[in-house]
Amino acid sequence: MKTLSHDEYEEKISKLRTLDDLNDFAKDLIAPVLQKMLEGEMESHLGYSKHSPAGKNTGNSRNGYSSKTLKSKYGEMELAVPRDRNGGFEPEAVRKYQTVDNAVEEKIISMYAKGMSTRDINAHMQDIYGVEISSTMVSSITDKVLPLLAEWQDRPLPPLYAVLYLDGIHFKVRDNGRIMNKCCYTVLGINMEGRKEVLGLWVAETEGAKFWMSVLTDLKNRGTEDVLIACTDGLKGFKEAIAAVFPN
Repeated sequence: MKTLSHDEYEEKISKLRTLDDLNDFAKDLIAPVLQKMLEGEMESHLGYSKHSPAGKNTGNSRNGYSSKTLKSKYGEMELAVPRDRNGGFEPEAVRKYQTVDNAVEEKIISMYAKGMSTRDINAHMQDIYGVEISSTMVSSITDKVLPLLAEWQDRPLPPLYAVLYLDGIHFKVRDNGRIMNKCCYTVLGINMEGRKEVLGLWVAETEGAKFWMSVLTDLKNRGTEDVLIACTDGLKGFKEAIAAVFPN
């Protein structure tokens, strides 16, 4: 099971015509995340990663997969549930005998929104599933899911956007036990077909033209060669930063 490439994503978006089309598209986004969570739970259960020498002589190992059809509000999803040789693996993301999804999609999204600290995710998973999971399991799950986010953030972009909206959103976060302010640099694009697309999210301590320059350079490195209109606030040096990367 693989995530969608940028071209596949654009192709599926362009072909959305009915509710069934939308349901299929949602499944293509959600099913890989569920699969990664299952893989992360198995890694936590065994105590070592796949193909790691640490698994030798531990008394238990991976033993292939069993197929599962999960019925959700978006239709049926085909998943491959990992098995261990001792038969003791009991996944929480999709329970062993569960065939009907209990709004798992919203649970995954809310897990992201809750924050990525092991304490917060542990508390949230306990609230969702009614079970307590270890910080090791939480870390294993998030370690499996984070590459999907990185793949989205680094995906190739079209060469031209009609409009880019660039703005920084300020919020408070807990970092190493301290509450501090952070700025999330947000870029919303409108492509030449008139569709909106979030190009990426970047987090820094404060908002400044210098960091915006690095964000714009990242967009250019990912394939965007020009922008017709850039919409910004009056941040000092912002206009010059844009002109330096997209001079036209």
